[in-house]
Amino acid sequence: MSMQVSGIHHVTAIAGDPQANMDFYTGILGLHLVKVTVNYDDPQTYHLYYGDELGHPGTILTFFPWPGAPRGRTGTGQVTGIAFTIPDASLGFWADRLKAHKVEYTGPGHRFDEEVIGLRDADGLQLELVATTNAPAPNLRPDGPVPGEYAIRGFQGVTAAVEGYERTAGLLTATLGLRQAGELGNRFRFAVGETGAPEFVDLLCLPSGPRGRVAVGTVHHIAWRTPNDESQRTWRDKIARLGYNVTPIIDRTYFHSIYFREPAGVLFEIATDPPGFEVDEPSDQLGRRLTLPSWLEISRSELAESLPAIRGPEGRRFPS
Repeated sequence: MSMQVSGIHHVTAIAGDPQANMDFYTGILGLHLVKVTVNYDDPQTYHLYYGDELGHPGTILTFFPWPGAPRGRTGTGQVTGIAFTIPDASLGFWADRLKAHKVEYTGPGHRFDEEVIGLRDADGLQLELVATTNAPAPNLRPDGPVPGEYAIRGFQGVTAAVEGYERTAGLLTATLGLRQAGELGNRFRFAVGETGAPEFVDLLCLPSGPRGRVAVGTVHHIAWRTPNDESQRTWRDKIARLGYNVTPIIDRTYFHSIYFREPAGVLFEIATDPPGFEVDEPSDQLGRRLTLPSWLEISRSELAESLPAIRGPEGRRFPS
């Protein structure tokens, strides 16, 4: 039986000022602050996780904030846009909300059979709100800044810019198990799962476009879901046999990960659904303190001094 990834696990991007990032995603978009930790490969940098209340795979957008770092360049070899699902009757609410918060936006416009609002975050990262009739039920705090009937439900999909799409398309379909679902000019859509599945990857073919440069305001990588450690080991063996340079399995505390670059250069991760974000905090305390992996606890005081002070939802201060 052929293997398939089961959707998008998370997307990780680069931010500038962590406070502006926090204010935008929790205050304006109404996402839940699921986890405040550090970049395990660069512990003097925050790693901020936003999503639904429990951080279910498919809802998590994460950031490495690099204060003072230069802006990146959006181009080929990158995920260039992130699309969130919203209920189909909420477009007017979001247009009014963005206007009230002085966030510039475009649309609503039509693409395939969708209505889409385009906007950018505080660092210029391209986002979309996509209205859908089959949006899943919300899993957000009832007292959050966005009423549940209008709230973001998770990822609808991503757009990746590529010089040529055929080899990437082959990886998505023959290896990862996506299906080709549409074509619109130089945009080629690939969907996860059977007909009607909500998540997609659009390949935007830009043969003469500039090469992207990862820095502030750009996506670092996209992670695909796999259900457990056994399936991840199978994925690693399969991808290595195809000739890709794939990392060993890495423990990220909340999931286990492997990484490789697809033919156009986009960094792919395959991440396990478990153990999840409650492994080091109870569900009603997620995102309320700085959490560190066991090997960094000895450095908590030093890290707390080096990380910039930020204020989260309900006035919570970090690091704490």
